[in-house]
Amino acid sequence: MAMIVWSIINKSFCSYKVNTKTQRFCRNEYNLTGLCNRSACPLANSQYATVREEDGNCFLYMKTVERSGFPRNMWEKVKLSKSLEKALRQINEYLIYWPGFIKQKCKQRLLKISQYLIRMRKLRLRRQKKLVPIQRKQERRERRREEKALVAARLDSAIEKELLERLKRGTYGDIYNFPQVAFNKALEEEEDAEVNMEGEDYGEDEENEGEEAEEEIDEELEKELEEESENEEIEYVEADSDLERELESESDMEDIEPKATTSVKDNTRRKPRLEIEYETETLSKNAKRTV
Repeated sequence: MAMIVWSIINKSFCSYKVNTKTQRFCRNEYNLTGLCNRSACPLANSQYATVREEDGNCFLYMKTVERSGFPRNMWEKVKLSKSLEKALRQINEYLIYWPGFIKQKCKQRLLKISQYLIRMRKLRLRRQKKLVPIQRKQERRERRREEKALVAARLDSAIEKELLERLKRGTYGDIYNFPQVAFNKALEEEEDAEVNMEGEDYGEDEENEGEEAEEEIDEELEKELEEESENEEIEYVEADSDLERELESESDMEDIEPKATTSVKDNTRRKPRLEIEYETETLSKNAKRTV
């Protein structure tokens, strides 16, 4: 039966077969190697086994001849351990009497699946960039809607203002069915505007008063500084006059002292000679000696 199936698949059409220039591949999910050949084809072999991964767990799938009559229960599913050593031991236990080719390929497939699961866990732990698609058509549509809504809102407000102004001017005469909510809203807005204007005027008056007070304080300070500078000049002048007087008195004293010294020297030089007369017993005549 298997030989008949393979002869039909090999020479004619197969939905899982992909032909290339160099090789043929198989897209069947139960294929062990991914190649289209007699030993690896899951349809042409009545006894077949493979390893598959589902939600991070590895499972061993086995097909036997006894279950070929029940396509729903054709594949027996066995969950393998997450430990690689225990999983290999389980494969050896369940495929103990199976061909060596299938047993070896199941082990290789289990090793590859466990490796890429480890890489997936490592990548999941790292910080990764999330790519978010940009929906340009939707953004453009929303932007147009926003612009239209803004234009409509401006138009409604302009119409409402114009109608309120006409109502104030009495353009429509005696109209009593005007919406009271809009009228009250307009009155509140006018009152708020008047209050804001008054507050601004009051603030300007306060600023002007503050500036005037600052100017008066500056003028008073300038006057005080001028008076202090004048007083300092007067003191400097008085001090200069006192110094001049002291210097003049000292110069006069110096002039007087040399004159006194010269007069004393002249008196000593011009001192007159005195003539003294005295008598001695031995000498009979009076002797005159001049000193």
